[in-house]
Amino acid sequence: MVELPQELKNILEDFEMLPDTDRQMYLLDFSDRFEEVPPHVATRPFPEAHHVKECESDAYVWVKPRPDGTFDLYFAVENPQGVSARSFSKILQDTLTGQPLEVINAVPDTLVTDLFGRGISMGKGLGLQGILRMVKFYANQGAK
Repeated sequence: MVELPQELKNILEDFEMLPDTDRQMYLLDFSDRFEEVPPHVATRPFPEAHHVKECESDAYVWVKPRPDGTFDLYFAVENPQGVSARSFSKILQDTLTGQPLEVINAVPDTLVTDLFGRGISMGKGLGLQGILRMVKFYANQGAK
């Protein structure tokens, strides 16, 4: 069984210990640190192939393979109110950039509810899961 990156485990442990009010502040911190895809990777208008259709925040995903078999992750979130999408994207970027395919594929689909709680709306949850699915899709494509 493939282990999750330690940084992701640490974030999940932090979230388990935080009450819901502090959890929201922690997520806002990730959103504030979100960095949009650099121009050398993609520029507007972004290609529709990288658009996460399930995401109401109009998110886009790019996964670029490195020569050593690991990956760089990049994101754009077009909705200025897309705090959850920016937070989740930043967490994925911080913890999965530099990881091999098997680690990216090992990230459980439950990551969204593990981070955002069971009270997350269905629409928001599906959108964030769509971001994770697209990361895995492009990582698998890049590994071929």
